[in-house]
Amino acid sequence: MKKFVLSASAAALALAASAGVAAARDQIQIVGSSTVFPFTTAVAEKLGQTGKFQTPVVESTGTGGGMKLFCAGVGESTPDFTNASRAIKDSELETCKGNGVTPVQIKVGFDGIVIANSKAGAALELTKEQIFKALAKNVEVDGKVVANPYMTWADVDSSLPADKIEVLGPPPTSGTRDAFVELVMEEACQEAVEAANEKACTEIREDGGYVEAGENDNLIVQKLEANPKAFGIFGFSFLDQNADKLQGSKIGGIEPTFDNIASGDYGVSRSLYIYAKKEHVGVIPGMAEFITEYTSDAAWGPEGYLADKGLIPLPDAERATQAEDAQALKGMGS
Repeated sequence: MKKFVLSASAAALALAASAGVAAARDQIQIVGSSTVFPFTTAVAEKLGQTGKFQTPVVESTGTGGGMKLFCAGVGESTPDFTNASRAIKDSELETCKGNGVTPVQIKVGFDGIVIANSKAGAALELTKEQIFKALAKNVEVDGKVVANPYMTWADVDSSLPADKIEVLGPPPTSGTRDAFVELVMEEACQEAVEAANEKACTEIREDGGYVEAGENDNLIVQKLEANPKAFGIFGFSFLDQNADKLQGSKIGGIEPTFDNIASGDYGVSRSLYIYAKKEHVGVIPGMAEFITEYTSDAAWGPEGYLADKGLIPLPDAERATQAEDAQALKGMGS
């Protein structure tokens, strides 16, 4: 395996980052979003099946946690790719640049964020405004901003069931949570709440109505099966893969389906990404081939194996542009 060839500053960072690493690494390491995890794992297994490279190691650390590891520096002890269920933040990109890391951004497809429950429970039809009232830390009541007093869905709206509000959702390190806050909570934020405190629109209640359920979406599915009155927030792919057990709530009158997300009709959808560390390509074996496989029609195309796992494909023209930029290793800011 080739050794890293780095600038003096990057070499110093790599030396620090690689302390304790006894041997050169010849296996791709990937961290990041739990939502993107099953798609990237499928591509990793395909690469391993060629027999030319070891199957990459994929870890589910959440988008925020993955970015922190990815941007920490260049060297064998830092990951080669990170999965992300939102675009990299400006602050994260600055950290990357400061540590000598050039991310290559690849938008791999779309995903919907769903609110789902067991098929043994009642199906809900919700508006974003109802979701905000159910999950916000502070809401407006009788013209005053107060701590969220709503304990049941019927408290939020009398047309909803008189069941306790219990929603299992991702923690603050999750890109799914970031996207949910942006696409639902900020969009539906009440004017009085925003006026009282600009950041209040992003604050989720902490009194038990919303339960942080970690980065393991499969664990949320198990908990929903055990409690039909609880709901969970996660990516569409997990609903799709568990369609025999779970049902997605309509939001704004639209059901979360593959077609409704692809068409843009479903109002809670986002783009998914992977980021490659440009400095590692050509050093860690198989990175260029992994990118080529991920951006092949056989993988992310409309009939590809990632669509079978719930990934919503990009339009043809955008896939072509993304593939060209990715395979040319067009780095951010370079």
